Amino acid sequence: MEVANRYITIKTHIDGEPKESDFELRTLALDISVDPGSNDIIVKNLYVSIDPYQLNRMKSFSSSQKAIGFAAAITPGETIDAYGVAKVVASGNPEFEKDDLVVGLITWGEYSVLKEGSMFRKLDPLGFPLSYQVGILGFSGLTAYGGFFEVCKPKKGEKVFVSAASGSVGNLVGQYAKLFGCYVVGCAGTKEKVALLKEKLGFDDAFNYKEESDLKSTLKKYFPDGIDIYFDNVGAEMLEAAVSNMNTFGRVAICGVISEYTDAGKRAAPDMLDVIYKRIKIQGFLAADQMKVYSDFLSTTTDHLRTGKLHAIEDISHGLESVPSAFIGLFRGHNTGKKFVKIADE
Repeated sequence: MEVANRYITIKTHIDGEPKESDFELRTLALDISVDPGSNDIIVKNLYVSIDPYQLNRMKSFSSSQKAIGFAAAITPGETIDAYGVAKVVASGNPEFEKDDLVVGLITWGEYSVLKEGSMFRKLDPLGFPLSYQVGILGFSGLTAYGGFFEVCKPKKGEKVFVSAASGSVGNLVGQYAKLFGCYVVGCAGTKEKVALLKEKLGFDDAFNYKEESDLKSTLKKYFPDGIDIYFDNVGAEMLEAAVSNMNTFGRVAICGVISEYTDAGKRAAPDMLDVIYKRIKIQGFLAADQMKVYSDFLSTTTDHLRTGKLHAIEDISHGLESVPSAFIGLFRGHNTGKKFVKIADE
């Protein structure tokens, strides 16, 4: 049986802020039966993750494209792979049957063909909504958990600053830090997001960075005794301000630099004398580095979810056509929590 598989692709490389005209909806005939002897699995996509790092894959060049497989360059016109949840339509793999749920690398499309050796696994929802597998129980959650506990190595009572704190990773870092016993301040871009951090997610304090003209002085006000841990999702001036307020032996986890993705001229220039004399550790990391703590992450996070101590903040768009606007919104501060698109009903 053949279906018309619609998918989102880029028309050309994107070297700046993405816009709707950079994307197009294409249709390709897809046979949803599997040839004898094939191990292919054909799935209908249900939920697909929308992540800022994809923009670096869409550029004509980014150093990240050569660093790791999942960050490889995207060719205009081709399908775009992304993390998500799907349901098996046909399978040549004896370990998967029709209607099984899978989680892993699918596509910004209605259907995906999963080849042997690609990243996917059978999904056990563990009693939670399927959407959690794209966010809090997926790479966003693992990034937050592994980045905070493995990279930052927190101690109870330490002072933690989180930028983009209402985003998919930042909101979880703040929640994990509070549950661990740290003092946590976050920044976000609207008063509504600031209220969410303080009133629902339990941050000790939060501020709207757009209302601040001097970030170094702002952080001094919120951290009069200095910052022990900075979890960076932003880069640029925010990183500079945080480093200037770090305590001796402070740790900085560089998770993302979203402010620099769309502006090639914007780069962080922290005071390296501060880094040297305060012996500050600055470390970049990827979610893939944290697979060694996956079982701890899953156990801890599901326990906190079941007891209501941890909140899953989701921002859902509906329908394949909404993928471009959902993606563009990431760079305009439109999302709150984990952004993903529901492609089809479960």
